[in-house]
Amino acid sequence: MGAPENGRYPGQVGIDAYGNGGFRFADMSHKGSLLCLPEGMQGWSVSTAAELTLESLSPVLAQAAKLDVLLIGLGSDIVAIDPAIRQALRDHNIIIEATQTGGAVRTYNVLLAEERAVGAALIAVEKAR
Repeated sequence: MGAPENGRYPGQVGIDAYGNGGFRFADMSHKGSLLCLPEGMQGWSVSTAAELTLESLSPVLAQAAKLDVLLIGLGSDIVAIDPAIRQALRDHNIIIEATQTGGAVRTYNVLLAEERAVGAALIAVEKAR
């Protein structure tokens, strides 16, 4: 893989830790929310589930052909996902699973280890659960 380029890690790796407002992966620390996609891992401007929109998920849609599953870590709470978002992802044959960020991180790591076509959109949390 390699070092981050332009705030983006050029590959997809497991997440070693989360909490304190960020994530640890590939011997690095990232502050804020995170998109984990086949073409790389990058910061994500979404900080609450209310900010989850089709526009905020546009990087996911741009890589839709490389994804079967998208895990959405909603932070500390679980909220309903906008039906328009569910339909747009379904139209791209992407299954979505929305849960608390901790559960999404754990499931992402398992599916990635199984070499599944998985992505994650993870809202940063302060406390790991």
